[in-house]
Amino acid sequence: MRDKKADLAGPGIGTYEEVERVLPDDYESLLDRKDTQKAIFAVKDYIEENLCKELNLMRVTVPLIVDVESGMNDMLDRDGSRTPIEFDCGLGLDKPIRASIVQAATKWKRYALKEFGMDVGEGIITDMRAVRKDYFLDHDHSSYVDQWDWEKVITEEDRNLEYLKDTVKKIWKVLKGAETHVQKLFPELKDSGYPNLPDELKFLHAEEILDMYPDLPRKARETEILKKYPAVFIIGIGWPLKDGYPHEMRAADYDDWITETITKNGQTMHGLNGDILVWNPVTKRRHELTSMGIRVNPETLQRQLEMSNLLDYLKYPYHQAIINNEIPLSVGGGIGQSRTYMLLLRKAHLGEVSVTVWPKKLKEISAKKNIHVLE
Repeated sequence: MRDKKADLAGPGIGTYEEVERVLPDDYESLLDRKDTQKAIFAVKDYIEENLCKELNLMRVTVPLIVDVESGMNDMLDRDGSRTPIEFDCGLGLDKPIRASIVQAATKWKRYALKEFGMDVGEGIITDMRAVRKDYFLDHDHSSYVDQWDWEKVITEEDRNLEYLKDTVKKIWKVLKGAETHVQKLFPELKDSGYPNLPDELKFLHAEEILDMYPDLPRKARETEILKKYPAVFIIGIGWPLKDGYPHEMRAADYDDWITETITKNGQTMHGLNGDILVWNPVTKRRHELTSMGIRVNPETLQRQLEMSNLLDYLKYPYHQAIINNEIPLSVGGGIGQSRTYMLLLRKAHLGEVSVTVWPKKLKEISAKKNIHVLE
């Protein structure tokens, strides 16, 4: 059970000995560095354009820093394990502004729906950049984060599992389309050793996966289910499962993971959120693409904060705006940009598609494995 508890903490493999073991020994990039950059922007343009079409979104600007006192930053987990970078700014002010670098634009987007005048069925998409300093840096986790953070206005009647699934299917259609699009532009990406993504996702609740693999911690369960179904949407992340642990920790103040949704074999399951995970044929590992969900309403925000011992969050303007119905009900998520490029361009390392800082040890391992990390 200790392994299960440890598995709830921040992502990443955990040791560089393990990273060296799992990275492929026979790796050869299918695209050179110049064509890789061309392919990245072909995928980027396709996904942004088609997410806007499928979900009725418009592109908007997004902050890199937010005021700490607003409560707007994404705390990622509710256990305090990953905290944002904070600093004072405002030369000449009697009281400087305490700012924090965003870890994701999750909360800001919901506020922005009101600011930009979005109606029901309309939404926004951002080209989000963030810093998450508390990651273990391996081949698919970086302190530099780039996401398509999106958010859409919904009604109370839309707050159900079928609406969530329908939205997920639209996102999957775009990701599949991007794969087809980039392979037309770069035929060398069609490689018999790397099968394409399946046409359809498998939807499974976290409780169902736990029933299949009751003795395995979360990441191991994900790995096993992806061997069976190479693309899965896992529903209900945050609510404690019947073994006493959530599938993964999830913040208490954006996704709704407390609402009862379905009952199977007499067991009630919770959560209006989830993650898309796929099998990565290059690294032969689980590969998360997006986390998303229907957001909390006043009732579920209150309940989730109580359950997480975080009622003091209600002092923040963002949380008060939800409690007082001052910002819209919404659904939203973040799709990892570099994660998506890495998958669709058949890369073994995030560092092949994005420029950031990496430990010397990891760069040495990568060079030995014929993986060129950008600097």
